[in-house]
Amino acid sequence: MTTQHPARTGPGTPAVLTQEVHERLWAALRDGDEYAASGVVMDAVEAGAGVEEVLLDLIAPVQARIGAEWAANRITVAQEHSATAVNERVMAALAHHPAHRPPPPHRGRITVACVDGEWHALPARLVAEVLRRRGWEVGFLGAHVPTPHLVAELHATAPRAVALSCSMPRHLPVAHRVVAACQAAGFPVLAGGRAFGPDGRHARALGADGWAPDARGAAEVLGSGLAGSLPRPAHLPVEDLPHLDDQEYTSVTRARRRLVKETLAGLEDRFPPMRAYTDVQRDRTAEDVAHVVDHLAAALYVDDDVLFTGFLTWTADVLTARGVPAVSLDPTLDLLAAALPAAAPRARRILTAGRAELAAA
Repeated sequence: MTTQHPARTGPGTPAVLTQEVHERLWAALRDGDEYAASGVVMDAVEAGAGVEEVLLDLIAPVQARIGAEWAANRITVAQEHSATAVNERVMAALAHHPAHRPPPPHRGRITVACVDGEWHALPARLVAEVLRRRGWEVGFLGAHVPTPHLVAELHATAPRAVALSCSMPRHLPVAHRVVAACQAAGFPVLAGGRAFGPDGRHARALGADGWAPDARGAAEVLGSGLAGSLPRPAHLPVEDLPHLDDQEYTSVTRARRRLVKETLAGLEDRFPPMRAYTDVQRDRTAEDVAHVVDHLAAALYVDDDVLFTGFLTWTADVLTARGVPAVSLDPTLDLLAAALPAAAPRARRILTAGRAELAAA
């Protein structure tokens, strides 16, 4: 059965962006056919849809579908990467088409970048393209930008602000350091991406100067004054989060390798099907356990149980779609709790919340 992903519509969405158009673009991306995908997008523009609407009401939701289809095990990792690459090339073709180029910049410069370790660059690319359409000069640095290089680029180009993208919650501690480094250099930061929470709670907790839920929101926030705001004084990231004084985050991150190793060692006894795993399956299991530890650490960093429980329920769905019983997560959480440092009440509280969430699901 095919999951339906209805086209998003609203007062500003042209009627030409129908569900049928979404399905045509999805089919082209799934097949890795960039010529067909470009044809769908160009046809939509020629039929009356604005470039910004095509970017945000056609390309963006179909990109979200790519991730959803992978999570549901209906496409492979290779297909997911191929579809994303085609989507990026289609965006570039649209941006450079002689008839659809953005106006000359007249509003100053914005730097758009992903935090160090973040490889999901397409959301940031959408922000960059929309800002160009709104008259900004944009320096788009792409995925996985090391913080020292980002700061050096800021000093060299002197933008009005930095639009910082982070999709994976496990990168929030790094994002905090990036925010602090940019502000210490004298540049305000607009945060965006799923990692910062659906309401921007983590962006606020980590001291960002602003937050936006999507590309349109980013353009509106920057246009209304963030880009001209005064930078904050230099500070250390830990000063924003007094709960880190308990050192739990530090102890868990330092013990990461041991936690993963001890949890894996106990899983064969607690989850007998693992004894028949191939080497590849064992490697994947090790990666899954490492992700659990990383998200536990991130939840400790921002002191938010929901960050961890949300990751667990998503992981349970992904495992179930691949024929791995979600109950395999229960012994993982038990073993991880047993391996934690002795003084880790917040970490144990978060693990308990995770078990409760899995039981409810």
